[in-house]
Amino acid sequence: MAINLATKFLPYVDEKFSTESKKSLLTNQDFEWTGAHTVKVYKVSTSKMNDYKRNTPEGMTGSRYGEVKDLDATTEEFTLTQDRSFTFVIDKLDQDETVRNLQAASALERQIREVVTPEVDAYTYVVICAKAGQKPAAKVLTKTNIYTEIIAGNNALDNAEVPETGRIIVVTPDVYVLMKQCKDITMETDIGNDMRIKGVIAIIDGAMVIKVPANRLPENFGFMIAHPCATVAPTKLEDYKIHEDPPGISGALVEGRICYDAFVLENKAKAIYYHAQAEDQTEDQAAPEQETA
Repeated sequence: MAINLATKFLPYVDEKFSTESKKSLLTNQDFEWTGAHTVKVYKVSTSKMNDYKRNTPEGMTGSRYGEVKDLDATTEEFTLTQDRSFTFVIDKLDQDETVRNLQAASALERQIREVVTPEVDAYTYVVICAKAGQKPAAKVLTKTNIYTEIIAGNNALDNAEVPETGRIIVVTPDVYVLMKQCKDITMETDIGNDMRIKGVIAIIDGAMVIKVPANRLPENFGFMIAHPCATVAPTKLEDYKIHEDPPGISGALVEGRICYDAFVLENKAKAIYYHAQAEDQTEDQAAPEQETA
């Protein structure tokens, strides 16, 4: 005699882990895209210093202040390129027969958390790294050199006259392990709750440290020190809709659209210091050793 054992499905969804976005710490919203798809920003040159000619030399013509020249006023053009969308359907019977775990509202929230946000983050980080104004030669980071390399990056920003306050150090979880193993690093972890909510985990050499999953960063990412003044990251449109019983569908039709981009200002590119990891592997690198049987 065959017996069919009962199977019970619980009202619970095994959600995937997903990290909150931290790109707001690295970028700004200084420009207004309302009513426009392209924004132009002026870059105005300056004039060099001269020796003032107090006593006019014989035969001198022109100004005692020096040769008069026009200032250049050129423009940078930023056009939004990322116009992305998604759509899916939740049938009424599917919703009913999954103990109502397949709900349009929760599915939309999950889509934004697990798909949209990681995509926007990854795109923004790629742009920032690619447009960084300071890129040292790729080098394998170890627990013995990580502090030296971070100090070198901060020094490069100092010499470029980048504001000292507001700098952000971006690291992967593996590089953060190296930082904790480095005997030269004393991390200030007494961070205000408002900063912790945004993702700041420590302060080193006056810069806030944030940890970003490696899958949202360029390949061979080491670390980056950046000031948010350098990168504009507009989101012109976020439009998410749930249509109940639209024509041709018995259930909910979910649609979403997001128009966004990221731009690094040419005159502020030196406020970004990107250190890539070299391909070579060493015993001192972040990856943990594998135990052998």
